Amino acid sequence: MPIESRLKARNLFKNKNAIAWILLSLAMAVHVFDEAISGFLPFYNNMVFNLKERLAFPPLPTFEYRFWLGGLITLIIILLSLTVFVYRGGKTIRIFTAIFGVLMIFNALGHILGSIYLAQLVPGFWSSPILLAASIYVVYRGLKYCM
Repeated sequence: MPIESRLKARNLFKNKNAIAWILLSLAMAVHVFDEAISGFLPFYNNMVFNLKERLAFPPLPTFEYRFWLGGLITLIIILLSLTVFVYRGGKTIRIFTAIFGVLMIFNALGHILGSIYLAQLVPGFWSSPILLAASIYVVYRGLKYCM
């Protein structure tokens, strides 16, 4: 490996915003794996069908397994590829990372609070604390210099 490449890799790991983004992307990968092996998609689709029966128009989609998993894997790859932009910084990318982090906080809390409300473990529960911690760190890093 050329010296320039090693120096660039070292600098990447010195950038706390890039580290936070990589951690969130990897936490999402763990969360998707947890959801896939614990049966999240049937749980989600049944919840959507029940909501559509009770309410007139909830705008929630249902998914087939291959489309759902393929879409999430593609999203994780895209998120990891955005690390270059997070590394370069700037107010716009920090706001974007903070917004995405807040969405993932809600995702993690949905699994945790849903488990408490239903008095059973919602699929994806076990990885939710990891996702929550990584999301909070990304929001913190994203907003640190924007205010």
